[in-house]
Amino acid sequence: MQNLFAGNIRRLLMNANLDYDKIYEIRLRVGRPLFYTYDGGEGFLTDHDGKYVVTREDLKETMEYVSGYSLYSYEDEMRQGFLTVQGGHRVGVTGKVILDGNEIRGMKYISCINVRLAHEVVGCADTVMPYIRKKNWVAHTLIVSPPRGGKTTLLRDIIRQLSNGEDKKKLPGMTVGVVDERSELAGSYQGVPQNDLGMRTDVLDGCPKAEGMEMLIRSMSPAVVAVDELGRKEDFKAVESVIHSGCKVIATAHGNSIEDVIHQPYFEKLVRRRVFERYIFLDKGDHAGTIMGIYDRNGRPC
Repeated sequence: MQNLFAGNIRRLLMNANLDYDKIYEIRLRVGRPLFYTYDGGEGFLTDHDGKYVVTREDLKETMEYVSGYSLYSYEDEMRQGFLTVQGGHRVGVTGKVILDGNEIRGMKYISCINVRLAHEVVGCADTVMPYIRKKNWVAHTLIVSPPRGGKTTLLRDIIRQLSNGEDKKKLPGMTVGVVDERSELAGSYQGVPQNDLGMRTDVLDGCPKAEGMEMLIRSMSPAVVAVDELGRKEDFKAVESVIHSGCKVIATAHGNSIEDVIHQPYFEKLVRRRVFERYIFLDKGDHAGTIMGIYDRNGRPC
């Protein structure tokens, strides 16, 4: 992971002896201190003069490493404001946006790079699996948490466990279709998932959720469809199509409570119809992924 960064920053990271399992982001802004965020807050990287201030050359060199000296090959991803690199790490960028009419064509004069470290926590879904799967039954499930609350990490492990099954409990593996619009679940690099989503999982990488769900139903015969961060009107129409096709849905959304979910425009209909059979609420607590509660389709604690 350190090899993604410019030489000066790489040396600081090596000397700092950081525990990368607990770090979420490393952020580079031109003319600003270099800092990282972790479970307990944030920290700064320092050299002999104090806090290290990022230079434009640091950003240029880092982008060269990130893109393999070929930013052109990442043109499509740059339009979305991020790149996914080997290991599943996501590199967000900001700068001068290049427009073609109302369409974003690319970006130049990059002023900030935010490296979001991918973290797999194998087994983190052990606590919730008995509530969402029993023999051949799987619940339509919505995972809700605030930003950085651990919902993507939990969803990733749920997918892995559903896909692999469990011999000891005589739970067969299931075909899972994943629409990974922002390359965060699978962390695909050149089309190959870097994270373990199980042996029976098919991934559509970089595909819009609504279109991807329809594509999976038509072509891959999934038993379960999983998506991260529902939000657009089209997403919810696609969820209804998935359910009507007989597939199960496992999804995530931003929020702190069931009230937050209900008051989001497109969720209200699904909640009112009791589409989701399990709601899992997370909080950061002492660490990301703390389970606040698990509820059934009627809002009763499980």
